[in-house]
Amino acid sequence: MAKKRKIDRRKIARLTAQILTALLIIPFFFFSFYFGKIYPGVKIAGIDVSGKTPEESIKVVSEKIVVPVEITLSTNKIPTSSFSASYDFSKTANAAYLVGRSGNTIYDAFEVIKTVATGVNIGVRTNIDEEALFKSLLAIAAEVETEAVQPSAKIVNGKVVVDPGKKGQEVDLNKLRILIGQNLAFNQNNEIAVPVIIVDPTLNAFEEATFLKRAEALMNRSIKFTFEDREIVVKGNELLSLLGKSSDELIQKIAIQVNRPISEPKLVFEGGKVKEFNPARNGVSVKKDELTELIKKALETLEASEDKVVVVQIPVLETTPKVKTEDVNNLGIKELIGRGRSTFRGSIPSRVFNVNLAATRISGTLIAPGEIFSFNQSVGDISQLTGFQQAYIISGGKTILGDGGGVCQVSTTLFRAVLNAGLPIVERHAHAYRVYYYEQDAGPGFDATVYSPTVDFKFKNDTPGNILIQAYPDTRNYTLVFELYGTKDGRVSTLGKPIITSTTAPPPDVYQDDPTLPTGTVKQTEHRALGTRTYFTYSVTRNGEEINKQTFNSSFRPWANVFLRGIGPAN
Repeated sequence: MAKKRKIDRRKIARLTAQILTALLIIPFFFFSFYFGKIYPGVKIAGIDVSGKTPEESIKVVSEKIVVPVEITLSTNKIPTSSFSASYDFSKTANAAYLVGRSGNTIYDAFEVIKTVATGVNIGVRTNIDEEALFKSLLAIAAEVETEAVQPSAKIVNGKVVVDPGKKGQEVDLNKLRILIGQNLAFNQNNEIAVPVIIVDPTLNAFEEATFLKRAEALMNRSIKFTFEDREIVVKGNELLSLLGKSSDELIQKIAIQVNRPISEPKLVFEGGKVKEFNPARNGVSVKKDELTELIKKALETLEASEDKVVVVQIPVLETTPKVKTEDVNNLGIKELIGRGRSTFRGSIPSRVFNVNLAATRISGTLIAPGEIFSFNQSVGDISQLTGFQQAYIISGGKTILGDGGGVCQVSTTLFRAVLNAGLPIVERHAHAYRVYYYEQDAGPGFDATVYSPTVDFKFKNDTPGNILIQAYPDTRNYTLVFELYGTKDGRVSTLGKPIITSTTAPPPDVYQDDPTLPTGTVKQTEHRALGTRTYFTYSVTRNGEEINKQTFNSSFRPWANVFLRGIGPAN
């Protein structure tokens, strides 16, 4: 029995050795046979290249596969020549040969077994002008896509109307590019359905009711964006539009008005007046992401509170110039010390001309320390002989054509700049009537009339340096800005709100015949205004001590709507 067991062990050992030998010999012969050849089960675009060398596979595949003349889509066809499609059979054959030959022995063994068992089909490597193909796909998208309509609200006849939006569709360009690549690589030549993505921004009934409620809350409200002297007011339908879309368009509008490059300083002094002046100004660019968030918060505030107006200070990124303003002069002109602004929308062309001319004549004036500035002396004679045009003025209780109409717009704006700078006012007179132009962006009483030689506007330079007056008339947007440059001494100006002590009802509308206007034409030159008694206080402090306090009283007569009625020849 012991001998038999010994024989069995020998048989088992011999059988094991034979099996191990077979396991070694079979792979040896397999890999020897396929040395330099593509492993079995490998196909290129469905063509079997098993056992072939890369060179042989190139010949076989290139004879059977050619670039199609065009790619057929469900909407149209794209010529392959338009994006320079071509096959690289050498790279393709090399890729087929490298199946199971990564260099990782264990991985390659499993890869070969899988390839032999189930096969592998690789695509033909394709060369494509991606930019040209992308342009073609964009053209296709333009034909297929329909733009989704975002929900929106607008005011129609005093009521808010909501559009719930509309579905749209976009072409999935990435997926379409993949499908075209597969079509070429695997020689499919079949029609490709253009893949689309449905975009659905529409509101359901509940969402539409909520949207309506939000829009109604904003209907009579506004957002005021401010930066330096600029004010951009968004209200009405423009404000409602922010509910249904991004604020990108509004932010771009704001950026166009606010952004500016760095300004290096320049001062040219000639004949007792500054002929050319560029203050050192920081370059400015709107912080768009931050402004987006501020707009969202402003909308939330308007919707949730009783506030009628939300003021948003426009956030900006500033870059500084290399040279300071004081480095180009020794006059004490270092920095901005005061700014005033007014608007004159609705002015006739001759009035606009006069505003621009008077402002330009004052611009560049230097006021020495201790000197009193006179508006009338600075502007000089106001008549047609000195270049001014006739525009409507109030004289003797009537609106008539007179030389220099509109010059008071300039004195009023300068008055505001002087108040902002905290300088002492020596002489100021209110208009006889409340003037529409001066209340477009200010309360009643913030005006200063002039009428040479008896009525003047004067102020004193009590700062340690010269003061330079700079005017910036914008005749396109009907705005005027005065800036005063000098040396700050720590003073702070505080203006009280206008206090109205009494009012008187305006008289009936007035119509005046005007031979300069064609018959049938009616043009409004003045707007009705209450007779008003009002005042505001003006206080200037420095280092906590009050150095100036003034009260400016205005007594405005009641004023009617005034219309000019054309009696001249018809055009």
